[in-house]
Amino acid sequence: MLGRDVVEAFDGRGHEVISLTHDELDITHGPTVDARVREIEPDAIVNCSAWTDVDGAEAHERDAMTVNDTGAGLLAVAAGTVGASVVYPSTDYVFDGSKRTPYVESDLPQPISAYGRSKLAGETSVAAANSRHVIVRTSWLYGLGGGNFVETMLRLGTEQPEVLVVSDQVGSPTYTRHLATAIALLTESEDYGIHHVTGAGSCSWFEFAQEIFDQAALPARVMAARTEMLDRPAPRPPYSVLASEHRDPVVLPSWRPALAEYMSERERAATAADTG
Repeated sequence: MLGRDVVEAFDGRGHEVISLTHDELDITHGPTVDARVREIEPDAIVNCSAWTDVDGAEAHERDAMTVNDTGAGLLAVAAGTVGASVVYPSTDYVFDGSKRTPYVESDLPQPISAYGRSKLAGETSVAAANSRHVIVRTSWLYGLGGGNFVETMLRLGTEQPEVLVVSDQVGSPTYTRHLATAIALLTESEDYGIHHVTGAGSCSWFEFAQEIFDQAALPARVMAARTEMLDRPAPRPPYSVLASEHRDPVVLPSWRPALAEYMSERERAATAADTG
Protein backbone atom coordinates (compact mmCIF):
# COMPACT_ATOMS: atom_id res chain seq x y z
CA MET A 1 0.00 0.00 0.00
CA LEU A 2 2.54 2.58 1.11
CA GLY A 3 5.06 1.81 -1.62
CA ARG A 4 2.46 2.35 -4.32
CA ASP A 5 1.38 5.69 -2.88
CA VAL A 6 4.96 6.85 -2.27
CA VAL A 7 5.75 6.33 -5.95
CA GLU A 8 2.69 8.36 -6.95
CA ALA A 9 3.42 11.11 -4.42
CA PHE A 10 7.02 11.67 -5.52
CA ASP A 11 6.16 11.34 -9.22
CA GLY A 12 3.35 13.85 -8.80
CA ARG A 13 5.79 16.32 -7.31
CA GLY A 14 8.10 16.12 -10.32
CA HIS A 15 10.74 13.72 -9.02
CA GLU A 16 12.29 10.95 -11.08
CA VAL A 17 11.22 7.79 -9.29
CA ILE A 18 12.77 4.34 -9.57
CA SER A 19 10.64 1.75 -7.79
CA LEU A 20 11.99 -1.72 -7.10
CA THR A 21 10.00 -4.78 -6.11
CA HIS A 22 11.25 -7.45 -3.72
CA ASP A 23 12.20 -9.61 -6.73
CA GLU A 24 14.27 -6.73 -8.10
CA LEU A 25 16.03 -5.95 -4.81
CA ASP A 26 16.37 -8.06 -1.68
CA ILE A 27 17.36 -5.50 0.95
CA THR A 28 18.67 -8.24 3.24
CA HIS A 29 21.53 -9.09 0.85
CA GLY A 30 24.26 -6.51 1.42
CA PRO A 31 26.34 -6.90 -1.77
CA THR A 32 23.24 -6.68 -3.96
CA VAL A 33 21.96 -3.61 -2.11
CA ASP A 34 25.33 -1.87 -2.36
CA ALA A 35 25.72 -2.62 -6.07
CA ARG A 36 22.20 -1.52 -6.97
CA VAL A 37 22.38 1.72 -5.01
CA ARG A 38 25.75 2.58 -6.58
CA GLU A 39 24.26 1.87 -10.00
CA ILE A 40 21.24 4.13 -9.47
CA GLU A 41 22.93 6.84 -7.35
CA PRO A 42 19.69 8.21 -5.89
CA ASP A 43 19.33 11.44 -3.96
CA ALA A 44 16.98 9.76 -1.49
CA ILE A 45 15.79 6.26 -0.68
CA VAL A 46 12.38 5.55 0.83
CA ASN A 47 12.45 2.09 2.37
CA CYS A 48 8.95 0.64 2.05
CA SER A 49 10.18 -2.91 2.57
CA ALA A 50 8.96 -4.35 5.85
CA TRP A 51 7.84 -7.40 7.76
CA THR A 52 4.35 -6.24 8.72
CA ASP A 53 2.80 -9.45 10.06
CA VAL A 54 2.51 -8.42 13.71
CA ASP A 55 1.26 -11.78 14.97
CA GLY A 56 3.58 -13.77 12.73
CA ALA A 57 6.59 -11.94 14.12
CA GLU A 58 6.00 -13.48 17.55
CA ALA A 59 6.96 -16.91 16.22
CA HIS A 60 9.44 -15.60 13.65
CA GLU A 61 11.17 -12.71 15.38
CA ARG A 62 14.52 -13.43 13.73
CA ASP A 63 12.91 -13.20 10.28
CA ALA A 64 11.20 -9.94 11.23
CA MET A 65 14.53 -8.58 12.50
CA THR A 66 16.25 -9.59 9.26
CA VAL A 67 13.92 -7.39 7.23
CA ASN A 68 13.01 -4.58 9.62
CA ASP A 69 16.45 -4.16 11.19
CA THR A 70 19.27 -5.77 9.19
CA GLY A 71 17.84 -4.95 5.77
CA ALA A 72 16.95 -1.42 6.79
CA GLY A 73 20.47 -0.88 8.10
CA LEU A 74 22.08 -2.22 4.92
CA LEU A 75 19.97 0.11 2.82
CA ALA A 76 20.85 3.08 5.03
CA VAL A 77 24.57 2.28 4.77
CA ALA A 78 24.36 1.99 0.99
CA ALA A 79 22.50 5.28 0.80
CA GLY A 80 25.27 6.94 2.77
CA THR A 81 27.94 5.70 0.37
CA VAL A 82 26.38 7.73 -2.47
CA GLY A 83 25.37 10.70 -0.32
CA ALA A 84 21.67 9.85 -0.34
CA SER A 85 19.22 10.38 2.49
CA VAL A 86 17.06 7.51 3.70
CA VAL A 87 13.46 7.41 4.91
CA TYR A 88 12.40 4.63 7.26
CA PRO A 89 8.68 4.28 7.99
CA SER A 90 8.22 2.99 11.52
CA THR A 91 5.32 2.33 13.85
CA ASP A 92 3.37 3.29 16.95
CA TYR A 93 4.11 -0.23 18.20
CA VAL A 94 7.54 0.91 19.41
CA PHE A 95 5.61 2.17 22.48
CA ASP A 96 4.00 0.04 25.18
CA GLY A 97 0.75 2.02 25.34
CA SER A 98 0.91 2.81 29.05
CA LYS A 99 0.47 6.58 28.51
CA ARG A 100 -2.92 8.19 28.25
CA THR A 101 -1.70 11.24 26.37
CA PRO A 102 -0.23 11.15 22.84
CA TYR A 103 3.33 9.94 22.45
CA VAL A 104 5.81 12.49 21.09
CA GLU A 105 9.15 11.90 19.39
CA SER A 106 11.21 12.27 22.57
CA ASP A 107 9.20 9.70 24.55
CA LEU A 108 11.16 6.58 25.43
CA PRO A 109 10.18 3.62 23.22
CA GLN A 110 9.36 0.37 24.99
CA PRO A 111 7.90 -2.16 22.56
CA ILE A 112 5.95 -5.12 23.92
CA SER A 113 5.84 -7.25 20.75
CA ALA A 114 8.42 -8.86 18.47
CA TYR A 115 7.23 -6.65 15.63
CA GLY A 116 7.68 -3.51 17.73
CA ARG A 117 11.16 -4.63 18.78
CA SER A 118 12.16 -5.25 15.18
CA LYS A 119 10.99 -1.81 14.06
CA LEU A 120 12.73 -0.07 16.97
CA ALA A 121 15.93 -1.97 16.15
CA GLY A 122 15.55 -0.78 12.56
CA GLU A 123 15.20 2.83 13.71
CA THR A 124 18.45 2.49 15.67
CA SER A 125 20.33 0.85 12.81
CA VAL A 126 19.17 3.42 10.27
CA ALA A 127 20.05 6.38 12.51
CA ALA A 128 23.50 4.92 13.25
CA ALA A 129 24.25 4.16 9.61
CA ASN A 130 23.19 7.42 7.97
CA SER A 131 23.01 10.86 9.56
CA ARG A 132 20.66 11.97 6.78
CA HIS A 133 17.77 9.86 7.98
CA VAL A 134 14.05 10.54 8.33
CA ILE A 135 12.25 8.08 10.60
CA VAL A 136 8.49 8.40 10.19
CA ARG A 137 6.46 6.73 12.92
CA THR A 138 2.88 6.17 11.87
CA SER A 139 -0.07 3.94 12.73
CA TRP A 140 -3.06 1.89 11.57
CA LEU A 141 -2.35 2.13 7.84
CA TYR A 142 -4.92 1.51 5.13
CA GLY A 143 -4.84 2.21 1.42
CA LEU A 144 -5.33 0.77 -2.05
CA GLY A 145 -3.24 -2.12 -3.24
CA GLY A 146 -3.02 -4.18 -0.06
CA GLY A 147 -4.92 -5.92 2.70
CA ASN A 148 -5.93 -3.66 5.58
CA PHE A 149 -8.48 -3.23 8.36
CA VAL A 150 -10.92 -1.27 6.21
CA GLU A 151 -11.05 -3.97 3.56
CA THR A 152 -11.38 -6.68 6.19
CA MET A 153 -14.33 -4.88 7.80
CA LEU A 154 -16.03 -4.30 4.44
CA ARG A 155 -15.69 -7.97 3.60
CA LEU A 156 -16.95 -9.17 6.99
CA GLY A 157 -19.76 -6.62 6.93
CA THR A 158 -21.15 -8.19 3.77
CA GLU A 159 -20.68 -11.77 4.95
CA GLN A 160 -22.15 -11.72 8.46
CA PRO A 161 -24.67 -9.72 10.49
CA GLU A 162 -22.36 -9.05 13.44
CA VAL A 163 -18.64 -8.34 13.64
CA LEU A 164 -16.57 -8.51 16.84
CA VAL A 165 -13.97 -5.71 17.14
CA VAL A 166 -11.75 -4.68 20.06
CA SER A 167 -12.75 -1.49 21.82
CA ASP A 168 -9.82 -1.16 24.26
CA GLN A 169 -7.08 -0.29 21.76
CA VAL A 170 -6.90 3.38 20.75
CA GLY A 171 -4.85 4.86 17.94
CA SER A 172 -5.02 6.96 14.77
CA PRO A 173 -6.07 5.49 11.41
CA THR A 174 -3.82 6.76 8.62
CA TYR A 175 -4.52 6.77 4.87
CA THR A 176 -1.33 5.79 3.02
CA ARG A 177 -1.93 8.36 0.27
CA HIS A 178 -1.77 11.15 2.85
CA LEU A 179 1.24 9.58 4.57
CA ALA A 180 3.08 9.27 1.25
CA THR A 181 2.63 12.97 0.59
CA ALA A 182 3.99 13.73 4.05
CA ILE A 183 7.02 11.53 3.37
CA ALA A 184 7.68 13.43 0.15
CA LEU A 185 7.47 16.76 1.99
CA LEU A 186 9.83 15.61 4.74
CA THR A 187 12.29 14.25 2.20
CA GLU A 188 12.31 17.50 0.25
CA SER A 189 12.73 19.61 3.39
CA GLU A 190 15.63 17.44 4.62
CA ASP A 191 14.18 17.69 8.12
CA TYR A 192 16.14 14.77 9.51
CA GLY A 193 15.33 12.82 12.65
CA ILE A 194 12.19 11.20 14.00
CA HIS A 195 8.74 12.44 12.97
CA HIS A 196 5.33 11.29 14.16
CA VAL A 197 2.86 11.41 11.27
CA THR A 198 -0.65 9.97 11.52
CA GLY A 199 -4.19 10.84 10.62
CA ALA A 200 -5.47 13.56 12.93
CA GLY A 201 -7.63 12.53 15.85
CA SER A 202 -7.99 9.12 17.44
CA CYS A 203 -10.45 6.29 17.94
CA SER A 204 -10.68 2.66 18.99
CA TRP A 205 -10.76 -0.15 16.45
CA PHE A 206 -14.42 -0.54 17.43
CA GLU A 207 -15.17 3.11 16.60
CA PHE A 208 -13.20 2.82 13.38
CA ALA A 209 -15.24 -0.20 12.33
CA GLN A 210 -18.49 1.61 13.14
CA GLU A 211 -17.46 4.52 10.93
CA ILE A 212 -16.50 2.16 8.10
CA PHE A 213 -19.92 0.50 8.21
CA ASP A 214 -21.68 3.87 8.43
CA GLN A 215 -19.85 5.28 5.42
CA ALA A 216 -20.37 2.09 3.42
CA ALA A 217 -24.04 1.92 4.49
CA LEU A 218 -23.64 -1.68 5.63
CA PRO A 219 -26.31 -3.06 7.98
CA ALA A 220 -23.88 -5.27 9.93
CA ARG A 221 -23.64 -4.58 13.66
CA VAL A 222 -20.28 -3.97 15.37
CA MET A 223 -19.90 -5.77 18.69
CA ALA A 224 -17.35 -4.53 21.23
CA ALA A 225 -14.72 -6.92 22.54
CA ARG A 226 -11.77 -6.73 24.89
CA THR A 227 -8.31 -7.56 23.58
CA GLU A 228 -7.96 -10.74 25.64
CA MET A 229 -11.16 -12.12 24.11
CA LEU A 230 -9.56 -12.40 20.68
CA ASP A 231 -6.46 -14.25 21.95
CA ARG A 232 -3.99 -12.83 19.41
CA PRO A 233 -0.35 -14.03 19.56
CA ALA A 234 1.16 -10.53 19.73
CA PRO A 235 0.37 -8.04 22.50
CA ARG A 236 -0.81 -4.62 21.31
CA PRO A 237 -0.36 -1.27 23.01
CA PRO A 238 -3.73 -0.22 24.46
CA TYR A 239 -3.04 3.43 23.64
CA SER A 240 -0.72 4.39 20.79
CA VAL A 241 -1.85 7.83 19.65
CA LEU A 242 1.08 9.83 18.26
CA ALA A 243 1.68 13.58 18.29
CA SER A 244 4.61 15.70 17.14
CA GLU A 245 6.70 18.11 19.15
CA HIS A 246 8.30 19.57 16.00
CA ARG A 247 7.81 23.29 15.60
CA ASP A 248 6.24 22.94 12.15
CA PRO A 249 5.00 19.33 11.87
CA VAL A 250 3.36 17.79 8.84
CA VAL A 251 -0.34 17.56 9.69
CA LEU A 252 -2.58 15.01 7.99
CA PRO A 253 -6.38 15.24 7.56
CA SER A 254 -8.61 13.94 10.32
CA TRP A 255 -9.28 10.21 10.13
CA ARG A 256 -13.01 10.40 9.34
CA PRO A 257 -12.76 12.57 6.18
CA ALA A 258 -9.62 10.63 5.25
CA LEU A 259 -11.65 7.43 5.36
CA ALA A 260 -14.31 9.04 3.18
CA GLU A 261 -11.62 9.98 0.66
CA TYR A 262 -10.37 6.43 0.64
CA MET A 263 -13.86 5.03 0.15
CA SER A 264 -14.36 7.31 -2.85
CA GLU A 265 -10.97 6.37 -4.27
CA ARG A 266 -11.59 2.63 -3.98
CA GLU A 267 -14.98 3.09 -5.68
CA ARG A 268 -13.31 4.95 -8.56
CA ALA A 269 -10.67 2.21 -8.81
CA ALA A 270 -13.35 -0.49 -8.89
CA THR A 271 -15.29 1.38 -11.60
CA ALA A 272 -12.14 1.80 -13.68
CA ALA A 273 -11.35 -1.90 -13.35
CA ASP A 274 -14.89 -2.88 -14.39
CA THR A 275 -14.75 -0.67 -17.49
CA GLY A 276 -11.38 -2.09 -18.50
